[in-house]
Amino acid sequence: MQNEPYGEVFLVDKPLEWTSFDVVKKIRNALRIKKVGHAGTLDPLATGLLIVCAGKQTKQIDSYMGQEKEYTGTFVIGSTTESFDLEKPIIPVADPSGVSLEKVKSAASQLTGDILQVPPMHSAIKVDGKRVYESARQGIEVKMEPRSVQVREFEITKFENNVVHFRISCSKGTYIRSLARDLGEILEVGAYMSSLCRTRIGNFKLSEAKELMSLVEEIKARPVHENL
Repeated sequence: MQNEPYGEVFLVDKPLEWTSFDVVKKIRNALRIKKVGHAGTLDPLATGLLIVCAGKQTKQIDSYMGQEKEYTGTFVIGSTTESFDLEKPIIPVADPSGVSLEKVKSAASQLTGDILQVPPMHSAIKVDGKRVYESARQGIEVKMEPRSVQVREFEITKFENNVVHFRISCSKGTYIRSLARDLGEILEVGAYMSSLCRTRIGNFKLSEAKELMSLVEEIKARPVHENL
């Protein structure tokens, strides 16, 4: 009797400074098969849940990508960066000492619900067939059109020393870095994202994910025929 085609879904806790493709490549090499992909990019400076699909399960990638995401992290107000995260140098904007927790919560409420959002220039979106971060690195400005996204929850969990701690539940295509930029603009003091962790995709939770290198060693310990 012929074996069923191989397919598997891995929940990975993406390490800091790894690209999503780095994670896919590591798992692909461990599995020794070509058909491996991820369901939703995490920037190198973000950590947390990355869904990696292998074999016949790669057909499910789009359905996973379309599910609601949840993130926790921090924004720093009073400064910004060109990329709205720590990829670029910090630029002071305005003294944030007059910003209260109430003002931060009010600004977050204005960014909750169905909103129009302009993606950051340093993103992987393609305009005229070219990824905009490539244009940004060449100093070429690309006009980015606003996109409709849904921010179902934007909870401020703590605010101290100009650092905003948040939990956000949002739709596919929402850029948390853009929310940092927009929050800073509403508060008129600037802001950038200083940390980000994806804690949930649909019903999949970070608590269920495995540390990458442990997963790779587990895969390598299998008999080779298991992945055929």
